[in-house]
Amino acid sequence: MISKWSKSSIYRLYEKLHLITETLRLTIMERRKFIKNIAYTSSVLAIGSSNFQYVKALNLSNEAIDLVYVKNGEPGLLFEKGIEALGGLEKFIKPGNKVTIKPNIGWDAPPERAANTNPDLVSAIVKSCFKAGAKEVFVFDNSCNNVSKCYINSGIEKAVIDAGGTMVNGGDKSKYQKVKIPNAVKLKKAKVHELILQSDVILNVPILKNHSDTGVTVSMKNLMGTVWNRIDWHIKGLHQCIADYASYIKPTLNILDAYRILRTNGPKGRSIKDVEVTKSLFISTDMLAMDVFACSVFGLDPKSIKHFQLAKEKNIGKFNLKEIVVKEIDL
Repeated sequence: MISKWSKSSIYRLYEKLHLITETLRLTIMERRKFIKNIAYTSSVLAIGSSNFQYVKALNLSNEAIDLVYVKNGEPGLLFEKGIEALGGLEKFIKPGNKVTIKPNIGWDAPPERAANTNPDLVSAIVKSCFKAGAKEVFVFDNSCNNVSKCYINSGIEKAVIDAGGTMVNGGDKSKYQKVKIPNAVKLKKAKVHELILQSDVILNVPILKNHSDTGVTVSMKNLMGTVWNRIDWHIKGLHQCIADYASYIKPTLNILDAYRILRTNGPKGRSIKDVEVTKSLFISTDMLAMDVFACSVFGLDPKSIKHFQLAKEKNIGKFNLKEIVVKEIDL
């Protein structure tokens, strides 16, 4: 009976059905669209391309900056210089705070595959949290594959433990609490992990990558890993549920890993051939601004991503690139 199935078994079944659906959906029209996207990507692939316009922060204070974009460095240094430009992590974490870090640990894959957040970045963030005065630092994700294998093979579990943080099993259903989502269109209720509801500071740490359903996965999409009933989002309408939930959960900071990015076959990827090394990082308090800017850098038109448009309607953040103030740092 279905009631006896494990969450992982249901998700594996969903993945198989989804793969069949995607194959059937690959019509001539979609092939043309794919070719068009490749052409667009080629034209804006270079980081910092002039093919999309935004406001560069020159002598503005860190309070006026919407997003920091750091490139050409290793994960730890990228974060160090990026958070420094926003006034330091001490600006967001107070002594004694309980901090929860939510990376992408959804897949049983090694760091080189870029399916999960870079473990070196997660390590640097955990260490910085303690340095800023955090009392406790927790890390978790409601993984799509086996939780233990995802935590170990992503390299994140070891990175967190070595840095003094605590890994929490995101596959424990008893840790999720039912909440109501005010003003939601589709996602009226959700079972949210208690760490998200009880922490003083939430650091959303996704990885920039291709996604078969949404086109791209960035900060708003990454929050799916904080709820128990994620499959329900696909049934109700994935894009609307992403926007609904983003109107409810407001991370303190969004730190986007773009050291390695998954160009194709996302969200899991198939091999390192799908990966491009760009050695970059984005940091922002504005999820929508982050997603829009990163999507443009990734080579996609933000207007083509439905949940961005829906988030704009909910006033979640800045959508117009020409209004996003970006501090660029080239290491």
